[in-house]
Amino acid sequence: MDYVNFGSVGLKVSQLALGLGFRGQKSKDEAQRVVEHAIDRGINLIDCANVYGMMDSRENSGSSEIVLGKALKGKRDEVVITSKVCSKIGPEPNDNGLSRYHILREVERSLKRLETDHLDVYLVHGFDASTPLEETMQALDDLVHSGKVRYIGCCNFAAWQVCRALWISDIKSLTPFMCIQNRYNLIHRKLEDEMFGLVREQGLGVMAFSPLAVGLLSGTYVPGQPPPAGSHWGRSDRSLDELFQGASGEAVTTLIDLAKEIGKTPAQLALAWVLSQPEVTVAITGGDTTQHLDDNLGALDIELDDTVREKLDTVSEAFVKNPVDI
Repeated sequence: MDYVNFGSVGLKVSQLALGLGFRGQKSKDEAQRVVEHAIDRGINLIDCANVYGMMDSRENSGSSEIVLGKALKGKRDEVVITSKVCSKIGPEPNDNGLSRYHILREVERSLKRLETDHLDVYLVHGFDASTPLEETMQALDDLVHSGKVRYIGCCNFAAWQVCRALWISDIKSLTPFMCIQNRYNLIHRKLEDEMFGLVREQGLGVMAFSPLAVGLLSGTYVPGQPPPAGSHWGRSDRSLDELFQGASGEAVTTLIDLAKEIGKTPAQLALAWVLSQPEVTVAITGGDTTQHLDDNLGALDIELDDTVREKLDTVSEAFVKNPVDI
């Protein structure tokens, strides 16, 4: 496993992170085994959130943090962990958002579930237009100075929102964001439009989530064929035929064909393409089983041939301006 600097800070992380938005595990024990296997294989970055739960159910918010806390027993100092705050976790008016009240309350709950005294990276999970950004950045800065948080970042922000947050941190001498976390994959390349220029200029790390487009780029789903029974998209109300219309179907077919040509799986090639972008620090894999995780780790052995890279770039070019929204 190779480790890289997280953006421009000195923190070293694995290029693949394990994301704990669990879907396929049947029990907490099974989920814990996946986390432990990831750590054993050298993954040292685990991405979590206060809203994540087994089967990604809001009724089970926080259960992913509990699973992670148990898996970290005796290994806490070996692993970089994230958690997040903003998403709705209950019915009360202050059960979401980025107010000082909500942030300071939720960090304590996350630390308790994780059975740790600090978070390595605390991420705001989205932009909260109802709270002044100055209030949010001051609360996060206080957490850093208290020792409960080491670094801060943001998820799902637009480039102008990241830029404004950095400006506030600069003029008020507050801790700045050191990374962003946004969706990025072959059929969702929106980050290239504005964000990549900003992160290059500001030295921010990029955590790419959904690098396999919720499995659409894993090779499990083939344009023109029904989804396997019992699979995620087999259970979904959305039609695969609709999702694979036009350019997206062509991109997936090209990915599958190229992976076969080079003797790799489509998932490995899709991940390798994401990681080949110089702006991307980490791709977050959400493997439901140890087998899925091991397959994804094979992406780290791929050095993309210029011809393969060009074919993938070309077939997915439309998704810079018109990403597939899933």
